[in-house]
Amino acid sequence: MLTAVSCTTRDLAPGDRLDAWQRVLSRTFVDVEVTVQPDRPWTGELTAERLGALQIATEDFGPGAILRAARTAAADPRTHILVRRQLTGTALLLQDGRTAELHPGALAFHDARRPFRIVLPEPQRARILMVPRALLRLDERQLHALTAGTVDEAEGGAAALLLPLLDGLVDEVTRATAARREQLARTVVEILATVALERTGRPPEPVLWERITASVRDRLGEPGLGPRDIADQHAISLRYLHRLFQREGTTVGAWIRARRLEAARAELALPGAAHRSIAAVAARWGFASPSHFSRAFRDTYGMPPAQWRRTAGAAGPDG
Repeated sequence: MLTAVSCTTRDLAPGDRLDAWQRVLSRTFVDVEVTVQPDRPWTGELTAERLGALQIATEDFGPGAILRAARTAAADPRTHILVRRQLTGTALLLQDGRTAELHPGALAFHDARRPFRIVLPEPQRARILMVPRALLRLDERQLHALTAGTVDEAEGGAAALLLPLLDGLVDEVTRATAARREQLARTVVEILATVALERTGRPPEPVLWERITASVRDRLGEPGLGPRDIADQHAISLRYLHRLFQREGTTVGAWIRARRLEAARAELALPGAAHRSIAAVAARWGFASPSHFSRAFRDTYGMPPAQWRRTAGAAGPDG
């Protein structure tokens, strides 16, 4: 269920604004202390929506600072990972002896389990995603290495592909129908996990690749299975799906055809499947046309499926 929070300091008396702002940040994220310079005007606005494990918030605040002190972290049981995506203005995120200087478009992780400080020298706007630490699938050493490091799509690599996709998916979560929100939220978390894995020195591709290919294997028997259907199922763009397969040296269609042929070839070799016609085996693995299946089989394995069945049968169970 999607729950929402909305708060602004504009309608409050000046003397009440700071305490109210600190309360709403602590209630929405984790317990923090907020400071502002009394001689500089500031405002705070926050909208937040939660869907399952994922919380999406937009924060307009500054100038000022947000502190998660050691004593506060020890007393507050919430240990989520927060991801700050800078939209306008600048911010400094300090944690674990490192400082991330965030300009528009940059992203950084921070860990609620340990102290952190966010310094906002000017009015700014940021999107903040909050997820349980377990969903990033990192151990504590990796999480410690992840914090307060700037991630920017200008640096290339997976970030250049995933950060624009992340922005689009986050926007879509708040606009989608109820039936789609949970799926989109899971995909947002998967992308965050992929970015986190790359930052800790592990390759990002297997995260999405394994998830997509496992689901495709489960659907090989669907004749109409194609790139658009797969992209929609995993809430990613068609372009990004094709790029994932290109990185593996293949295409979506070629990968599906190869897995279907492998499955049909294995079934034709089974003694228990001898009563099934070749057309039935072809249909079982998503080939709409028996003749197309036979041609593809011969092109791949150098013999028609009937000859393979005889050859495999003659070889016996150990052949």
